[in-house]
Amino acid sequence: QVQLVESGGGLVQTGGSLRLSCAASGRTFNHYAMGWFRQAPGKELEFVAAVNLSGTRTYYQDSVKGRFTISRDNAKNTVYLQMNSLKPEDTAVYYCAAGKTIVVVPSPSLTAVNYWGQGTQVTVSS
Repeated sequence: QVQLVESGGGLVQTGGSLRLSCAASGRTFNHYAMGWFRQAPGKELEFVAAVNLSGTRTYYQDSVKGRFTISRDNAKNTVYLQMNSLKPEDTAVYYCAAGKTIVVVPSPSLTAVNYWGQGTQVTVSS
């Protein structure tokens, strides 16, 4: 069993930065690929970024490439999402996820998600 707790969300102006953290409980954190998803009001849940078990490979949705960076620290059971150059369209609830598979076709995503965090709100003002 893995419990995920996100933190670091908030209100920021366009062009600003935020760093989200996701702390995982349990001793099996490094058995899972980790990812971030987001859901804006009235929209479907969408993939943002993922990182493999060892933290050596990362994957991003096209709209966040070059602006967001995902990383993980297996010693601390924590995954991070550094978000720079934020835009109003990044406004959403961001969810941390632990899953078994990262796919790249037709586009990157984390699948077979076993655990979700409760979400943290990110609001980017224009």
